[in-house]
Amino acid sequence: MEAMTGGRNVTEITQFILLGFSDFPRITAVLFVMFLLIYMTALTWNLSLMVLIRMDSHLHTPMYFFLSNLSFIDLCYVTSTVPKMLSNFFQEQQTISFVGCIVQYFFFSTMGLSESYLMTAMAYDRYAAICSPLLYSSIMSPSLCARMVLGSYVAGLTASLSQVCSLLQLHFCGPNVISHFFCDMPQLLKLSCTDTFFVQVLTAILTMLFGIANVLLIMISYGYIVMSIMRITSAKGRSKAFNTCASHLTAVSLFYTSGMFVYLSSSSGGSSSFDRFASVFYTVVIPMLNPLIYSLRNKEIKDALKRLQKKIGYC
Repeated sequence: MEAMTGGRNVTEITQFILLGFSDFPRITAVLFVMFLLIYMTALTWNLSLMVLIRMDSHLHTPMYFFLSNLSFIDLCYVTSTVPKMLSNFFQEQQTISFVGCIVQYFFFSTMGLSESYLMTAMAYDRYAAICSPLLYSSIMSPSLCARMVLGSYVAGLTASLSQVCSLLQLHFCGPNVISHFFCDMPQLLKLSCTDTFFVQVLTAILTMLFGIANVLLIMISYGYIVMSIMRITSAKGRSKAFNTCASHLTAVSLFYTSGMFVYLSSSSGGSSSFDRFASVFYTVVIPMLNPLIYSLRNKEIKDALKRLQKKIGYC
């Protein structure tokens, strides 16, 4: 396919080569087994948590409504990149079509951006639970929770569509080698043979809206939460209040710090091999860890599992 770029004809590429982890041929089998196990664990834990929340009426609360949606997002998020990465381990030339690359980035970006807003909604839920416990039920009404979750999906979808539309305006005429295991914005911009200024500006704006703004809102929520916890007189009460927020705070810290670390490293020209392994953490490992983080010290989840075991036993 030919296009005019800078007054001359250029041949646009129709597929990309994903290097993945091909520069580590000696441990290919080990990497495949490791990523397959992590992926299957992420699917199993997230799906199990969704089913448990759906089946147990005691978990039909705003917090677990948000948590089930987080599990759904994580399930889609990890599926947008890992299956293609796993299949590439068995291919001599690890290629992905231009359309496939754009579609992969669209789903990856949509889920990541939606999760960013959902984390903020969950922070507001914790703020309402700690700072206004008597009004919690009226504040976090089912309709508000539904609107917040829907808003997270719509915001992620809209932002991702705007990025994809801007990407489609670029021309890619070679080279076509992506030094990564999936199609991501920084790598695609490096391969464009046309001006990427508009896309970079759009990405910066979305980073401020989805990254910085959400982090600030979460920090403000936790500022009020900390002040409310400090006013609790009993040590047991403070400990209980803190435990209700610890899981979410851990998940937020992992999500934002790992993503920020990887993208800052990429923009500063860090080692591509290092970037790839670091990216594994926020694209593959975190979706696996989130269900564990929310369930490990959660008494309500443990009680729900016991009730489910009894129900299965009676059957």
